[in-house]
Amino acid sequence: MNTLLFSPSAFPPHLHANARHSPTRSASTQASTISSRKRKADDDDGGDYGQGRSRSRESSSSGDVDDRMSASPSHSPAMAARSLPRLRHKRVRPNVTGRALALPRLLETMDAQALRTMLQSVCERHPDVGTEVVSTAPRPTVLSALDILSKYESSLRASFPFGGSATSNYAYDRVQQALTALLDALEDFTPHFLPPNESQATVSLSFLDAATDMVHRLPAWDDPQHNHHKNSAYEEISKAWALVVREAAKRGGGIQLQYGGWDQKLAKHNENAEGRMQGAVDELKRSLGWMGGPQGPGSEDLASVRQQLLSGTYGSNPSVRVGPW
Repeated sequence: MNTLLFSPSAFPPHLHANARHSPTRSASTQASTISSRKRKADDDDGGDYGQGRSRSRESSSSGDVDDRMSASPSHSPAMAARSLPRLRHKRVRPNVTGRALALPRLLETMDAQALRTMLQSVCERHPDVGTEVVSTAPRPTVLSALDILSKYESSLRASFPFGGSATSNYAYDRVQQALTALLDALEDFTPHFLPPNESQATVSLSFLDAATDMVHRLPAWDDPQHNHHKNSAYEEISKAWALVVREAAKRGGGIQLQYGGWDQKLAKHNENAEGRMQGAVDELKRSLGWMGGPQGPGSEDLASVRQQLLSGTYGSNPSVRVGPW
């Protein structure tokens, strides 16, 4: 066959020398262009309806954002009212070196006995410090004083030897130091509760009542010479009772003595002391005049008037004449 078949060129047309070059477009660019043209057509066809839907979507989207923002913990009222704690950083010392304890910390390490010993030593070396301590220290009460005396008495009881007679000379030698400490403490505390240092008669009498019981409990030794401690204690405590009774009788006719039943208590103490407190009982009789025993002229009338004053019936008896009428 002499027919010639047309064979296309091996190169594409756009690669020919006289071909017109056009800009290359990617598939994504073409898809974006087609989508843009379609949305434009839809907007032109929909008109106001499309605009309304667009605004509705925007409003809904904005509302969702506001709801999510309002639900944030940072906008909660509880978070606004609650203040966050501040971190406190301890100051770091630039240099670490040994130093003595401060006075408050040093006193914390000392027990009561060591503190008293140190304070007493300082007051003895500096009398002005001692005066300041006396003026600023709290006033001892009856309970606090009796608590100290009870400790001395317990120490005396613990000093007795086991077995044998508790009133023998051997027992006396064993407890002599503790016995002297108790009597010295009793001698020092008693004047503190006596007038004029103590103006309340009930306070003085309360201390003397407990202190006298303590004297009653002192041991009676087989050797009479060793009993001079107890006899001296009775003598001193009897003088203290007489002083308080005499001062109390000057205030209100001794009403405090009668209402407290101190006449009976003092009589009981004298009985336990085997009459060694008779001086205090006699002072009570002389001061009040309404107790038993020998009385002077007119004492019965004074006792009757005092009884009427206490009962509130004074002046109610018409037979009693007042004045020259």
